[in-house]
Amino acid sequence: MPWSFIDVKSTDPAFNLALEQYAFDTLPRDRSWFLLWRNHNAIVIGRHQNTLAEINEEAVREREVTVVRRLSGGGAVYHDLGNLNFTFIQDAGQAGQLDMGLFCRPVAQALQAMGVDAQVNGRNDITIDGRKFSGNSQYIREGRVMHHGTILYSSDLETVGQVLRVDPEKIQAKGVRSVRARVTTVRAHMARPVPLAQFKARLLEEIARERPMEPYTLTEADIAAVEAIKRDRYDRWEWNYGISPPCDLLRRRRVEGCGMVEAHIHLEEGCIAGLAFFGDFFSAVEPEELARRLLGCPLRREDLLARLEGVEVSRYFSGLTAEGLADILST
Repeated sequence: MPWSFIDVKSTDPAFNLALEQYAFDTLPRDRSWFLLWRNHNAIVIGRHQNTLAEINEEAVREREVTVVRRLSGGGAVYHDLGNLNFTFIQDAGQAGQLDMGLFCRPVAQALQAMGVDAQVNGRNDITIDGRKFSGNSQYIREGRVMHHGTILYSSDLETVGQVLRVDPEKIQAKGVRSVRARVTTVRAHMARPVPLAQFKARLLEEIARERPMEPYTLTEADIAAVEAIKRDRYDRWEWNYGISPPCDLLRRRRVEGCGMVEAHIHLEEGCIAGLAFFGDFFSAVEPEELARRLLGCPLRREDLLARLEGVEVSRYFSGLTAEGLADILST
């Protein structure tokens, strides 16, 4: 089966995941597809994960990191412009089973040809000296497989640790949790480091040795269709956060003039399904009344503020404003 290559120009995470889906669902199935793409700062969440259990919300907000959910399973990964992503799309074969090695090996072999001792390890990792630089996952449907993976080429590893760092005492999730492995970058292991664009060209050259590829340029109709998928799925809070499995969170903050406010939250589909307040604050009205008012509210600051509009929060928590309570609950 012939191969076609898409050199993705966009760095918008939601667009690029929508493009993957479009290529998988719509582009001709009489050929296989290979994509290379990059995202600006983003966390890409696995299909079955609880988003809030995987991200450091404060760091994500401060660093303006986009959070988006993909179609495939596996763990959360961080993308920046120093990270190169690859996607294989082809027939799944007779078995229709997940086979990570089938697609990890060509990438490892390409790096070995560049003098980097990359090895396929574990269920879905490619490593150098036992340190992970590539996480991979797959999505299979209707006899086709989409395999995608990351290549940390020159990424900011400090940011990786900050935005994915989770306090285990803060969150107890019932969903899948990511494996926090030690990571490295490919560039750090190259005898003669090159710019990412040059590395990308060399990677494509090596991958194409055994699978010659013809370039494919997206048409205006292709791009319009991708934008529609982006709008309907990958731009939506309901997809990126709302379909998360149930999760229990503890929010705890000491507020000057109010005291310690502790909120125990049970989330279902990203919305508050249970809420109880504890702490050493004073109140004129029992906070249970306010907790009932917030049931069913998405755990987003703007939704919390909308639900609290017209509520005198200081009656429930002396010295606390609606904005202050929304901050505590959402971060």
